[in-house]
Amino acid sequence: MADNPFYTKRFADFVGRKCRSMTIKDVAKELWLDWHTVKELEKEYMRKQLAKAPAPKPRVIGVDEISVKKGHEYRIIVSDLEKRRPIWFGGTDRSEESMDLFYKDMGPEKSAHIRLAVMDMWKAFRSSANRNAPGAAILFDKFHVLRHLGEALDKVRKQEYVRVTGAKRKFIKGQKYVLLSNRENLSSDGRKSLKLLLAANHRLNTAYVLKESFSQLWDYESEAWARKFFDNWRESLKWQRLAPYEKFAKMIDRHWDGIAAYCKPENKVALGFVEGFNNKIRVIQRRAYGLRDEEYLRLKILTCMLPEL
Repeated sequence: MADNPFYTKRFADFVGRKCRSMTIKDVAKELWLDWHTVKELEKEYMRKQLAKAPAPKPRVIGVDEISVKKGHEYRIIVSDLEKRRPIWFGGTDRSEESMDLFYKDMGPEKSAHIRLAVMDMWKAFRSSANRNAPGAAILFDKFHVLRHLGEALDKVRKQEYVRVTGAKRKFIKGQKYVLLSNRENLSSDGRKSLKLLLAANHRLNTAYVLKESFSQLWDYESEAWARKFFDNWRESLKWQRLAPYEKFAKMIDRHWDGIAAYCKPENKVALGFVEGFNNKIRVIQRRAYGLRDEEYLRLKILTCMLPEL
């Protein structure tokens, strides 16, 4: 029998498999079950998935955080980037102490086994890795770096909206999504709006071109060539009056070692997986919105890349 005495283990597994692609509400409706019953059966299924998964012994980890409530309450997620699955969910915030809990759970031997830690530029995560896994190189995640650049571009957009007057404002207002999205992800109407916006505002056009070109930094296999590209990119900011970009460039300069680390062949982690996993987490959070069961969220995240039973 399953943990719930009214249902067999086979039925619990059936419900759990349904919940991998459907919401609890939809599964409950389809199977004529109580919402809480479906959730508990899914939790039983996910615990079984974790029990059958190999014990983690990561060499390359990815560190990220998610907001679990309104405000600034965070949980840390650590993934094994070689096995391509999350292996730890915990902490109470984004502090160094919370990050230390992961290494404590891993133990000194497994922590010493880690050779590369991929993360954002948050100092607490870096300090914890340096202390608990001193043999691990630090690599700053491309998508977190580009998010900072996107925020700088949006600040330029807001500054331009304040600076210009009259009819020129209509091209800027409400265009944040169009400006920050990848061009290939835009609809035909979105591409037309982007073209009109960039044609109407020279400074935004310059900022947009600079943003699009910056991702080339991760194409270099030589740190010297990567540095030359960055120096030229930074030099092109002169006389452009793009203060948010100048601030961004200073941040990159301060964290250069963790960005240039990607040039080394042994550090070519699957950045596409990192982005795809982050998108998957956002979908899980949307589906779990309103649930106050943090254990459910933890199980959902830790099993999202495991095979079904």
